[in-house]
Parts: sequence; structure tokens; C-alpha cells
Amino acid sequence: MNTVEVVYPQPLQQAVTQVELPDGATVFDAIERSGFLRDYPEIDLSGANKVGIWNKLAKLDAVVRDHDRVEIYRPLIADPKEVRRKRAEEGKVMKKGGGEA
Repeated sequence: MNTVEVVYPQPLQQAVTQVELPDGATVFDAIERSGFLRDYPEIDLSGANKVGIWNKLAKLDAVVRDHDRVEIYRPLIADPKEVRRKRAEEGKVMKKGGGEA
């Protein structure tokens, strides 16, 4: 048996639970066993939400190991590249560092 932590971030807190899975269980099995698909109907594993193991993207059929952390990522609200492009068009400059000394 493997103990796996499943995490789904919320705007104000993270939903975290541990599940027991048999050897050979997958990322999808861990998410399903966590109950998050029932508790958070906005999770869409077929498209909007990506998943990972320890901050690395993973497929739903990836096999989990003991003490893995399965993460369900929320979709981005805004594309960072698009935001930077719009700022550049508006003539706004992003500064690095603390400014002049």
C-alpha cells in the first residue's frame, strides 16, 4: 500500500487529504479516492485542470509511489505573456530591483 497526498489549491486555502492506494495505482486513482471530484465539481480533468506530482506535470495514468504529492492545478485566470504584452503596448515599464540608490 502507498500513502499519497492529494492537493487542490483554493483562493484562500488548500484542500489537502491523504489516501491509501494499492501498488500500481495512478494519479487518477489518487484524485478519485480523495473525493475532490465530488467535493469540487469545477475540477475538469479532461481539459481545464492539469495535474502533477511534486510540481512536475504528470498524466492521469502515471503511477504514483509511496509519499507522492499529487497536485491538481487550477487554470490560469490570465496568461502572463498576454499581460506583459498589453503592458508593453500601453507603454508601461516593469522595473527590476529596488530602483535608484
